[in-house]
Amino acid sequence: MTADASASSLVPAQATTATTATTATTAQELPATPEPTEASGSGPLLGDPMMLGLPCFIVGSVSLGLALIGVVPAAAIGAAIPIILTATAIGLFLATIWAASLGQNAVASVFGIFAGFWLSYAVLVLGLTHNWFGILPASAQATQELFLVAWLVVIVMLTLTTLRLPVAYTAVFFLVAVALLLVFLGVNEGSTGLLKAAGYVALVFAAIGVYLYASSAAVATGGRPLQLGRPVLH
Repeated sequence: MTADASASSLVPAQATTATTATTATTAQELPATPEPTEASGSGPLLGDPMMLGLPCFIVGSVSLGLALIGVVPAAAIGAAIPIILTATAIGLFLATIWAASLGQNAVASVFGIFAGFWLSYAVLVLGLTHNWFGILPASAQATQELFLVAWLVVIVMLTLTTLRLPVAYTAVFFLVAVALLLVFLGVNEGSTGLLKAAGYVALVFAAIGVYLYASSAAVATGGRPLQLGRPVLH
């Protein structure tokens, strides 16, 4: 409505002139201009970051799990690094940016945390192997333990603060924490058995990741999502 029309509505009908009445009638016939909304300014943002993030997480988990259970010699634990450093770390960072652009804060947080974990793991292995950080061989075990404890704290935090997500996600986070604990104990005690156990746990949470991806893929291809379980907290 125009300013003239607004003013005429405040004047008694007896006092309006023909010109004012004509202006008011014309204003009423014009379509109202819609008010801009926040969505119209942000543009269309579509897609599901899970379709990228989950496969990147799965391939890193499988490669690390296979390395831990002994598919490659213990001295070649870095065999998983090419996958972890490129496909997993970079892919998860891209999925983080994608989720953040959609306003999916929880998804962006999860992918960002795991992207940081995988990238820092790759840097740890490469750094210790090539002596990037000037860490003496005698301190290598303590360095690995520091890394594992720090990330165990973060993953436990993630597990406890996302209990409102479907239980399938909680299971992944919990198993990642278990795997980190087993690797820590294996490094601390020099036990290959514990390291192998951690590898098998990694393969289990990778399998759950495959199930989560299947659910997202079903929706993306026009189907219905799979059952992911009720959240621990409602």
